[in-house]
Amino acid sequence: MIKKKKLPEATIPTSSMADIAFLLLIFFLVATVIDVDTGIGLTLPEYVPPEEQKEVKVDPNRMAAVLINENNDVLLDGKIISVFQIKNALKPRIESKIDLPSNKKLIVSVKTARETVYNTYIQALDQIKEAYFEVRDELSNQKFGNKYDDLTAEEQQSVKDAVPIIISIAEPEQVKK
Repeated sequence: MIKKKKLPEATIPTSSMADIAFLLLIFFLVATVIDVDTGIGLTLPEYVPPEEQKEVKVDPNRMAAVLINENNDVLLDGKIISVFQIKNALKPRIESKIDLPSNKKLIVSVKTARETVYNTYIQALDQIKEAYFEVRDELSNQKFGNKYDDLTAEEQQSVKDAVPIIISIAEPEQVKK
């Protein structure tokens, strides 16, 4: 009787699988972009030693006080509003000061309680900046027929001079209704 030869089963060679896995791992590590939080983009004032600091009286008509208490209630000049109403409330006040000299422009003062949720604080700052940006866009459309971002550097500077972003971030304190 003739014996049949047993054929070996078909298998996938696994000797190079580890090499391929490590190459893929290295590829994805090198090719992956990791998003890094950069923080809030604010221009901080220059340091002035306490002995050189002087107190300046500001006309109350120039001030817009945004207060955020520990319950995350937002008060604009003493009236409770939603965070998302800040932009619409500030725009007319910013627009009314466009033709005034630089020492008469609107100052937005932001004060918070220490217990204020950080997200509410950031949303309030975003709404304030958005109000300024929209007024700048509207002014640049009126003056030059383009959005602010599409203007030349000189035109942008003239719009910045007419609508400067002046935000005063005060030290946190107890803010009550």
